[in-house]
Amino acid sequence: MFYCLFNWFVKLTGWPVQWICFRKKIYYEDRSVQSRHIRGKAIVINNHRSVFDYPLMMFVFWGRTLRVHMSELVMKKPVLGVFLRMLGGIHVDRTSHDYGYMAKSERILDKGGVIGIAPEGRIPLKGEATPLAFKNGAAYLALTTDTPIIPMYTNGAYFDFKHRARVIIGTPIIPSQVADPRLSDKENIAELTRVMREKIIFLGQMLHERTKEES
Repeated sequence: MFYCLFNWFVKLTGWPVQWICFRKKIYYEDRSVQSRHIRGKAIVINNHRSVFDYPLMMFVFWGRTLRVHMSELVMKKPVLGVFLRMLGGIHVDRTSHDYGYMAKSERILDKGGVIGIAPEGRIPLKGEATPLAFKNGAAYLALTTDTPIIPMYTNGAYFDFKHRARVIIGTPIIPSQVADPRLSDKENIAELTRVMREKIIFLGQMLHERTKEES
């Protein structure tokens, strides 16, 4: 309850600031299937462009409290870490073998919550081909909890007064429709991870085409 109330406080007070910083424009693969409104439990995945992906996502999916996986780099910062925890951020320490964050995520989903994950695991370095290879955590979580995956692609144009932050929301990926009972759990996780990455690539191409049409 506290996370939800604090999220609403931040969203309401931060709305003018985020509009100046992002000037976001939202597109849809099929709005009749998936809009900004999330019903029930879900895992939102996105391509990772910046630490500002999270606040953008928070204002895109305005009506829900996203519990987002966040790295030790930001969560260990004294002031920022406390603020992100108050928003419901889930600490993922990539330097350890502690997977308690996965169990925490499962409990949130079991209660009908929404988890946010950037499957690339880090921000790509300059010159790296994107998206990076996906980690398998999101796929594992989706298969384990039978949770729909909502993909989102952003162009990463934050604090850019010449360009808007453009976002496209894709139709959900349903784990049970991807999983094959003839395959092992490991193989199904790998296949769902592949499908997720291909969907993000597809959404990136779709956003590029939609943007070209408007220019």
